[in-house]
Amino acid sequence: MCVENTPPPSGRLTRRGVLAGAAALAGTSAVLAQSAPAASAAQVSSRGASGRGGDLVVEGGTLLDPLTGEVTEDAVVVITRGVVRAAGARNRLGTRVPSGVPVLRAHGQWILPGLVDAHIHLNTAAEARDAVLKGATSARSGSTNFYQDIAVRELARQAPEQAPRLRAAGIFVTPDLGDTILADPDLAPLARLRDGVRSPEALRRVVEVNLARGADTVKTRVNERAGLPEQDPLVQVYDHEQLSEIVVAARRGGKGVLCHSYSEKGCHDAVTAGIRSLEHGAFVGERTLRDMRRRGTYFTPTLTAIAGLAESPDPVLAERGRTYLPVLKRAVLAAHELGVPLAAGTDSSGGTVDPIGREVELMHAAGLSALDAIRTATTGAAKLLGLDATAGRLARGFAGDVLVVDGDPLADLGALSRPARVVRAGFPVPAPVPAA
Repeated sequence: MCVENTPPPSGRLTRRGVLAGAAALAGTSAVLAQSAPAASAAQVSSRGASGRGGDLVVEGGTLLDPLTGEVTEDAVVVITRGVVRAAGARNRLGTRVPSGVPVLRAHGQWILPGLVDAHIHLNTAAEARDAVLKGATSARSGSTNFYQDIAVRELARQAPEQAPRLRAAGIFVTPDLGDTILADPDLAPLARLRDGVRSPEALRRVVEVNLARGADTVKTRVNERAGLPEQDPLVQVYDHEQLSEIVVAARRGGKGVLCHSYSEKGCHDAVTAGIRSLEHGAFVGERTLRDMRRRGTYFTPTLTAIAGLAESPDPVLAERGRTYLPVLKRAVLAAHELGVPLAAGTDSSGGTVDPIGREVELMHAAGLSALDAIRTATTGAAKLLGLDATAGRLARGFAGDVLVVDGDPLADLGALSRPARVVRAGFPVPAPVPAA
């Protein structure tokens, strides 16, 4: 059975039905309703209709530019309407610091751009806010079950202090959609397929529905999951031809593909099919890494997730994590030495958000210098997301997303996992009030 004669997905559902349902599932409607009365008149005015940012001066700290590696003491960052107007040494700023603007004093601390988590699963408004508090001011979704990430993306645009700037992936292109078949009426014809989403028509259909609902990227898999003890992550579920169908359908809509992968053959099939980024990739080999360098394919190893498996109470998962982690670290170092672009991603899911700073630490543990490790969560990840003129630096014209940390991150990367303050689009993000 196929879906070849099914009419194209209705774009009307993007705003009318599916997005509203996703917002309800993610809890973003409630967040916007609750935050609107509490916002000051000045904040509402500065945001405007499109949710633009605030005005802020961050001053007195040591500024790190990940692109150049330059370190500037007694720095000042001037943010106007959520965008950096000037950044540099106080005595060489060349711009008058505006009066009457809120000031965040960072004396004795370090100032960095907000970090980028290039692989995270955000299903609720609470998870989105937690990601920001832990330093991820920009992110790329690794898919959700019911388009919650698209709703979170809209939340980030309207109330940026509540969520990271997000590239949404919509729903997973995978053989067994399970209950995700209920995410969209236009997926209903796929319920008739005995073998799941495997035919060229079915693969194209899931991609097309994702794009019609506003996905920024497409997520698929080539191997089974590592985080389920009953699955073997080296078993391949899509072949080169099937992956190519997904890539071509995504490109037709101007989008790239991120691909969950583990085995060397699976990684090679995915890369040669034309994916934009390889996710996990524990057993990726040199042949594939060389192809990735030639094609400009990114590697998002999600070391945090694999390290987490090693701590699992399930003996199968714990053994898998202990086995995979050193292999993956060697692959990360090999990729870096060959010139394959790397992006940091935690693969956080299931209601728990890991700090993106932990992934930076693990990149360093794999053999990258501290600065190169930081780049994987700033300039490198920003370029993968198409945000290289927006995120990853604190320079004129970039987003006013700031991380203030205690201590020199070039000497102690652990400081990135313990941000003292986070600024999102010019708005200092208040820490949650502890329950009584």
